[in-house]
Amino acid sequence: MSLILISIIVFYVGFGALLFSMQRNFIYFPTEPVKHGFDERVFENDNELIKTILLNKGQDKAILYFGGNAETGAFTAFDFVDELTSYTIYLINYRGYGGSSCSPDESALFSDALTLYDSLSKTHDDVFVIGRSLGSGVATYLAAERLVKKLVLITPFDSIQSIAQKQFPFYPMSILLKDKYNSVQFTAKIHADTLMLVAENDNVVARIHTNNLVEAFVNIPPEVIIIKGAGHNDISQNRDYFQLLSTFFKSQ
Repeated sequence: MSLILISIIVFYVGFGALLFSMQRNFIYFPTEPVKHGFDERVFENDNELIKTILLNKGQDKAILYFGGNAETGAFTAFDFVDELTSYTIYLINYRGYGGSSCSPDESALFSDALTLYDSLSKTHDDVFVIGRSLGSGVATYLAAERLVKKLVLITPFDSIQSIAQKQFPFYPMSILLKDKYNSVQFTAKIHADTLMLVAENDNVVARIHTNNLVEAFVNIPPEVIIIKGAGHNDISQNRDYFQLLSTFFKSQ
């Protein structure tokens, strides 16, 4: 075996081992707690504490919001607090984010989503769900496991496995990846009215990954709106963003 071939094999195996061991560092970017003046509500699941930012307390209907992989709930609150005043809003700090305990992984986030939804369903007439980017994977799973009436997916993807496979085509991501967030496998169980907001200039989630998710919905086709000029990270700054959310939640 030539020295060049041996070097290639060593590099392939070594880089693959690095990808495997560091993979969650590429998916999750936990945020530190920040001081803010908003209310909080803490939920307990599996002996872990999950902190949420609580806005517009006391409304009959609630919105459960799952943010992106580096999103700080307290900062997101400034955008939400004056825009959707008819709903009590719960902005989730994932495990390891914003003072929530433990560290994030797919099964834990899925479990927390079910626990929070079940708890809120006891105190609100309806609980609508929003998932943005990474959060779209959590929200899709939740809508498959519970009878969610209204579901919003913002810059969503078919699966993290699919995205990772395109980025690292020489590695079998179906084997290496621990947290796959395979949203397309959950859509057959979803019966919610669904709105997808897509950023025209999304440089994180390629359009094909969103289109694959759209096509996977077999019960109720989602409404898909492309927000012109928006990017993956600034889509919520578009002037139409909250108007689209408000109109969707009010529709019958």
